[in-house]
Amino acid sequence: MVGNMSEEIKSHLFAIRTTGGQEKVVMRLLEAKANANQINIQSVFWVSDLKGYVVIEAVNPSDAYLAVEGVRHIRGQLRGELEFKDIEGYLIKKSTVSQLTVDDVVEITGGPFKGMKATITRIDVDKEEATVVLLDASYQLPVTVDANYLKLSSEA
Repeated sequence: MVGNMSEEIKSHLFAIRTTGGQEKVVMRLLEAKANANQINIQSVFWVSDLKGYVVIEAVNPSDAYLAVEGVRHIRGQLRGELEFKDIEGYLIKKSTVSQLTVDDVVEITGGPFKGMKATITRIDVDKEEATVVLLDASYQLPVTVDANYLKLSSEA
């Protein structure tokens, strides 16, 4: 044996286009096909933010092609490979609080103040909350809101 055995095996990621709403069905079909035919795919996953797509991870690109061949609800494949950095944002949930700073103008996306714009006055990282002053109110009204209901306003 010549060579370094601890060498990392690089897997490849492929985006597979599916019929909208059938992502979970396609995942199960691919899983069953891989188990039955011993097709060598490492994983199949679906990201809820990527509607109409599942992602296949395979060491050998030809295994990915074999896996999708003839499977119902598959509408095609994006050309080329996905890079991990392309999907990393979907896989690793970043805390909303870490992206906010005091004096940011935000839009409230949930709760009783949904749709209103506000300015952040205080951030509680441990509780994942932010105190904001509503811009739409006629007087300064400080409100504490779950940080997951805040998104940076494009008008900032």
